Amino acid sequence: MTITRGNKDGIRALQGLADDRSSVRLRAALAVGTTPDPRFVDTLIERCASEPEFLVRDMLTWALTRHPVSMTLPALVREVRSERAQARSQALHTLSKIGDRQAWPAITRALLTDADDEVARSAWRAAVVLVPEGEESALAAVLATQLGRGERETQLSLSRALVALGEVILPALHTAATAPGERVRAHALATQRLLRDPDTGFEFAIDEAKRVVALGGSGQAGG
Repeated sequence: MTITRGNKDGIRALQGLADDRSSVRLRAALAVGTTPDPRFVDTLIERCASEPEFLVRDMLTWALTRHPVSMTLPALVREVRSERAQARSQALHTLSKIGDRQAWPAITRALLTDADDEVARSAWRAAVVLVPEGEESALAAVLATQLGRGERETQLSLSRALVALGEVILPALHTAATAPGERVRAHALATQRLLRDPDTGFEFAIDEAKRVVALGGSGQAGG
């Protein structure tokens, strides 16, 4: 095979993805995305699973979005079933950026309830982008089972995902607002508040909801 200048540049970029310096890896990911080549897809996805730097991972995702969906989608769908949490999380993040609803069947309940917070958060974001019309209520019901989970950042991610679905989430919030756990009830009420008033800050909404629950409020999340 004749080695062209483009081949050499591509090989050099792929080698750069494994460099010890994050700045070199970032430039390499940019180079691969700037001149996409289907032969690079597997290497990009493999690197996503191990890359420690957020900015580089984000550039790797961008590089993948520059390649044909016919090449990236099957590989990413396989990757969401990986045993490595970062591989699942980054594959889900990339699917959300590609936005092709053919990937929807890959967004399973297991991913939406994954024990790893980063994986679950990536699954929530991907789900609200990829959910087909008519499936929003079912998705909301699954997402609502995660109310009260984790720390503030995780709870904010879930609330944002739910709010993005719109008023179809109200029945699920009604149910969660009468749950035994105070964390679940407070999170449901805070999400209700954010749906009604998107300008409300999450910190204010969750703190207010906690006061309502602590004072023996009805927990009614209806509209």
